[in-house]
Formats: sequence, C-alpha cells, structure tokens
Amino acid sequence: MPDRIRNFLRALGPGIVTGAADDDPSGIATYSQTGAQFGYGQLWTALYQLPLMIAVQEACARIGAVTGRGLAGVVRANYSRAVLYGVVGLVVVANTINIGADIGAVAAAIRLIFNIPFTILAIGIAVVIVLLEVLLSYKTYAKGLKWLSITLLAYPITALVIAEPWGEILRATVVPHIEFSFQYFFIVTGVFGTSISPYMFFWQASEEVEEELEKGIIATGEQQEPPLPDSFIPNLRIDTMTGMLAAEVAQWFIIIATGTVLFSHGIDNIATAADAARAFEPLVQSFPYAGLLAKLLFAVGIIGLGFLGIPVLAGSAAYAFAEALGWREGLSKTFRQAPGFYGVIIVSTLVGLLLNFSGVDPIRALVWTAVFNGIAAVPLLFVIAKINGSKIILGNERGGVLSRTFVWFTFGVMACSGVGLLCTLVLR
Repeated sequence: MPDRIRNFLRALGPGIVTGAADDDPSGIATYSQTGAQFGYGQLWTALYQLPLMIAVQEACARIGAVTGRGLAGVVRANYSRAVLYGVVGLVVVANTINIGADIGAVAAAIRLIFNIPFTILAIGIAVVIVLLEVLLSYKTYAKGLKWLSITLLAYPITALVIAEPWGEILRATVVPHIEFSFQYFFIVTGVFGTSISPYMFFWQASEEVEEELEKGIIATGEQQEPPLPDSFIPNLRIDTMTGMLAAEVAQWFIIIATGTVLFSHGIDNIATAADAARAFEPLVQSFPYAGLLAKLLFAVGIIGLGFLGIPVLAGSAAYAFAEALGWREGLSKTFRQAPGFYGVIIVSTLVGLLLNFSGVDPIRALVWTAVFNGIAAVPLLFVIAKINGSKIILGNERGGVLSRTFVWFTFGVMACSGVGLLCTLVLR
C-alpha cells in the first residue's frame, strides 16, 4: 500500500466515525422524507451544508484537542454555571430523545424481516448496545464503529442503478429551491438538525481527547494543555473533512434515491419503515421476492447505522454530563474507573427506550427528533463560536478568520431556519 494512502487511513478517527454517525436512522428518515415529499427540491442542502459542517466539527475537534477537554469541560472552566447547565441540559435532552427514536427505528426495521414483538426487540437492542459500550475497550469499539459506516453504501448503489435525470439533479444541487410553507421549513429544519446536530459537537471534541490519551499525549507537570505533535491538527482536519464529506455524499444519494423512486410515484409521505424500504425496490426488481430484498437492504442499513449512532448519542451525553460535574469520564476507562460516566450512558439509553412506548410511530418520531435537534443546536453553536474565537481559551490555535466566519455563519443559518419554521407555523 502506498505511503500516502496508509497515512491517510491512519489519520481517520473521530471525524469519520462522527460523519458516519451523522447518517443515523434519524438522518436516513429525514432525508428519505425530504426526497419523498419534495423530490430533488432540497438536494442543495447537501452541497451548502458541507462547508458549515466541516467548520463546526473542525472547531469542536480542535477545541477538544488543544485544551485536552471535552466541550462541557471547556464551558465549565470558562463560563458560568447557568451557561454550563444550559448547554449540558440541551445536549442530554436532545440525545435522549434521539436515542429513543433510533431504538424504535431499529426495532421497526428488524420487524420488516422477523415477526418479533416490538417491545422485545426494543428492550433487546437497548441492552445489547449498553453492554457493548460498557464492556468493550475504546480501541476495539472505535474499530467497530468505522466498519459499521460501510452500511451507507446501499443508497449510492441504489441511486446509480436507476436511470436518473442527472442534469435536473445537478441543477437542483447547485441552485437552492425555497418554498415558504410550514412543511418545507419543517423538513429543512430537520435536515439541518440531523446534519449539524448537538451530539456531534460533544462527541468529536471528547473523542479527540480519547485519541490523545490512546497515543499518550497528555499534559504533564506545569503544562495546562497536551503537547500536540505537529501532525495532529492537520490530521484532525483531514479526518473531519473526510467524515463530513462522506456524510453529505450519503445524504445527497438518499435524497436522490427516494426522490426518484418515491416522489416520482406519488409516495410523498413516509409513515412506516416499509414505506422507506420501497426506495430500494429498483435495485432488486430483477430478483425474486424483490419486496422482501428491498426490506432486507433497508433493515441492514438502519440496524448497522443504529448500532453506530445510538452509542455515539449516549456517549456524547455521558461526556457532557460527566465533564459538567467533574466526574471521571471516557470510553477508555472501565466501568469501575468511571461509574458515573457509564451510569449516564445506561440511564439515557433506558429513558430513550421508554419513549418508544408513547404510541408515536418510530419513523415519524425520527423526523420530529431531527427538527428538535435543529432548534437545540442554535444556542450550542453560539457557545462554540465564542470558544472558537477566544484567544484566552485556545491561544494561537483559536479559529482563523475563515473558521470563525463559517462557524458564526452556521449559527445564523440554523437560527434563520428555526425562525422561518416558527413564522410559517404562526402564519399557517
């Protein structure tokens, strides 16, 4: 293997995992609903979100790497308790709701293939995920997360085997299409919320700290910050850009596939997992039992990405909560070494599990969860933008002009999306 490729693969870590987790069941459901409801009308979001995602995640990763602390730890050290508890409260609530929706989606996907009661599946999924996160070492766990990201390939393959109007698709990708309606802003807020999501901010910052611990990069003596090798920040940026690019390419292909297969056939509302699975039917239509195969493909993708996304959600909530209270934390530690940290993982997963018995359809819950994330991200982005521009906190590694501009611009875009949703709701 050439050295360049080997070095590139070695650089991949928290960024690629975060990017893959970004396309969790909530993301798949939201992008699928976007394609079904508006066809190619919101393809532009995949292109224009990319620099915003890279800027925000690079800032979060750099904050974690430079300070040797997760986001909540940095806020705790530099801001008031009111800001700290507000930030942590937002991410814990948003993540717990997201966990619940994702558990329900994975259970619904399994039920497409196996006629097992929903309750048994949901409980089983929660227990397995908690055990994996508590019992496996960080090194083993991180490797598993990277491989699970392969399940995203099902959507590009589906889109590429269908005869697509590529000219129309490219125009829709480059030229934004805006509709001033509640449904349009509802889905746009969901798209932004599931792409630029609170759990991603906290997860990647904390995982950069885990990477440092894994490599023995720690502050010693009078050092306040870990001594980073010259290659660390450049590799961090490569990792983040790769992860976010992968996430947006997946989003683009999901919207294309569902827009072509569902929207063009008059299926403009995805109410169940079976509805979403129909997007894969053209891929397997020449095979016997095409409907069953389509369901199987959808189920594998949802299950794989659910097992990727749910631990990330629970883990990022645990990092935030433990850092806020000054507890020992980290997936590199055992349960005995960090009982409070793992306790938050267990409790948030169990609370998320209980949300599944409210009677709301799992697929609908995923889209509503994405919208909630989009609203919750706004105040969090404000705090991240402040930290990113602070010389007191980051010193010479504070965000440059481009970084600061894009992070603040992302805050503005997310805020406008939420305001647009509120205005159209009032004017309906």
